[in-house]
Amino acid sequence: MKKILPLLLIVGGSVLILFSVWQIWQADRLQANAIQEAKERITSSSQKQPASQADKIETVDFQADQGDVIGILKIPSLDKELPIIAGVDEEDLERGVGHYPGTSYPGEESQIVLSGHRDTVFRQFGELEIGDRFIVEMPYGSFEYTIQDSEIVPEDDLSVIRPDEYEEEMLTVTTCYPFHYIGNAPDRYILYATPFQD
Repeated sequence: MKKILPLLLIVGGSVLILFSVWQIWQADRLQANAIQEAKERITSSSQKQPASQADKIETVDFQADQGDVIGILKIPSLDKELPIIAGVDEEDLERGVGHYPGTSYPGEESQIVLSGHRDTVFRQFGELEIGDRFIVEMPYGSFEYTIQDSEIVPEDDLSVIRPDEYEEEMLTVTTCYPFHYIGNAPDRYILYATPFQD
């Protein structure tokens, strides 16, 4: 029995490590497929027109079904390019950054909420600083935002999602916190970014 217990621990540990490696590989594969789909959608879109905060789109006529790949989130300071998926269910977040249902799309001059897992798409999220940029590429244009503020809230605090209260555009990006917590993290880390001003 004394010899069997260490062997069982080694086997159990090996299985857990292999499962974790497989999960990371699977997530990377799903994200790679989604980013390719997003690039194809953006490149082939007939809606696309140059858009910046100086050259506003008059109206945004964009709709998506849950699970659709809708765009790309670029984070220049982290050299990241991530697919944006409509929805924040687990299967959506496995493929990329989720767009929270009921919030706006870029160019609609209200609150846009994007969420992602801290251990997949937002692995380096804690390195971001005030003044860093997000770029959101959609089939109808590209939108740049500057990080203005951050806060930490409990996981069940949904008061940060309030698109009806915004009269100006605000990109809100959320992930779990603490970043290196094992298990279900108790808090959420929120970054607030406003349209880039020259």
